[in-house]
Amino acid sequence: MQLTSHQCKGSIHLMDNAPENTSGLGKDATIPPEIKGWSWGAFLLHWIWGIFNNTFIAFLTWIPFFGFIFMFVLGVKGNEWAWKNKTWKDVEDFKSTQKKWAIGGAIAYLFVILFVVGIFFFVFGLMKESNVYKMSFHAVQNNPEVIEIIGTPIESGFFIIGNISTGGAGGEANIQYTITGPKDEGEVYVYATKKQGKWTMHELGVYIEANDKTISIIAPLPQIDSYQ
Repeated sequence: MQLTSHQCKGSIHLMDNAPENTSGLGKDATIPPEIKGWSWGAFLLHWIWGIFNNTFIAFLTWIPFFGFIFMFVLGVKGNEWAWKNKTWKDVEDFKSTQKKWAIGGAIAYLFVILFVVGIFFFVFGLMKESNVYKMSFHAVQNNPEVIEIIGTPIESGFFIIGNISTGGAGGEANIQYTITGPKDEGEVYVYATKKQGKWTMHELGVYIEANDKTISIIAPLPQIDSYQ
């Protein structure tokens, strides 16, 4: 089969009209309209994305405070910078790669969020298993004035605010948590120290917001071996 001169000229004409790939030419690169838009890969993975896309300006995200703002700059300009700074086969190759970066960034952030949430649940769980918490909650549950105002059964919230530090036979705790009952709810405040392996409560109170009243629990706390 032979091609006519008209057909050959038509083929050459189509090739001439194909968009020129100017990726990797820096300032001389022409940005294809198809790649313009928000870059999730640059926004989420910033400097890591920058290394593999030859966009080293992404390291500005390391600068405190300014770096947070620059993450959004990367989101806006990332695609354009990546096209200018690195040679790509074509637009489809570029879009496919940037899509993978976006998916990878989303997965990475999901793992980070799950990890942080897991740490919080782990820490709160440890605090609820602490002897200081058990001692204070036992005293609150058995305090007649607290029972009269809040009712029974008394339950505590999941979250515990504050800190518990121990070292050897000593330690210190300053915690706060909520309690609820059939009648009302309150905030428990605890301060205790540990000496020679035993915890001693110095402050234990329950604040009832509805009554704007603080109940100071002065009754001696039970000295139970399991609390040591």
